[in-house]
Amino acid sequence: MAKDYGEVKLFGVVGSPFVRRVQIALELKGVKYTFIEEDLKNKSDLLLKYNPIHKKVPVLVHNGKPLAESLVIIEYIDEIWRNHPFLPQEPYDRALARFWSKFIDEKCLPPISKASFTACKEERDKGTEESLEALEFLENELKHKFFGGETIGIVDIAAGFIAFWLPAIEEAVGLKILTHEKFPKLSKWSEEYTNHVVVKENLPQRDKVVGFFKARYASIINASK
Repeated sequence: MAKDYGEVKLFGVVGSPFVRRVQIALELKGVKYTFIEEDLKNKSDLLLKYNPIHKKVPVLVHNGKPLAESLVIIEYIDEIWRNHPFLPQEPYDRALARFWSKFIDEKCLPPISKASFTACKEERDKGTEESLEALEFLENELKHKFFGGETIGIVDIAAGFIAFWLPAIEEAVGLKILTHEKFPKLSKWSEEYTNHVVVKENLPQRDKVVGFFKARYASIINASK
């Protein structure tokens, strides 16, 4: 069990994959925290105070000190609570873990969004192609049960979007990107990750996520007519 290092608050919204990253990191460490639900259409004064630059969630507040950006927060959590390390001990391996975590946010998520939430077929096809190319890099990088080896690390937490949210998006908008045929290792990893006892308990209800993305896609299609 993690040591008590004071008061921990997490400002977020239930459906956000970036907020869920932080929740999963805290839960894996056994950190006690208070979750504060935000209304992003009517952001609280505290959220604006703690994250005046981006004005978005997640925000972690530890003993009154705020931190924003999910990957930055996860690294901080890993340094404060040393049980279940998320980053490797060797400097080179730590640098690689940071590289792949950033790769997911910069090279995987944007094309997936482009492929999923556009009414333009050309843009959708381009996004699909770019998504497949990015996922191929991850497929080749996956050499163990998890990206972190036999236990969940920072790259696994970062890639949680691919494991849980991407299949929900695919179902909602009629897209096929992450298939067993194209990505056997990533598909197996996705099952292992989402069925991990801590991860599974800290994911949103799938039907609600699918419903949210269906509504979002329908609004995009209707707006294009």
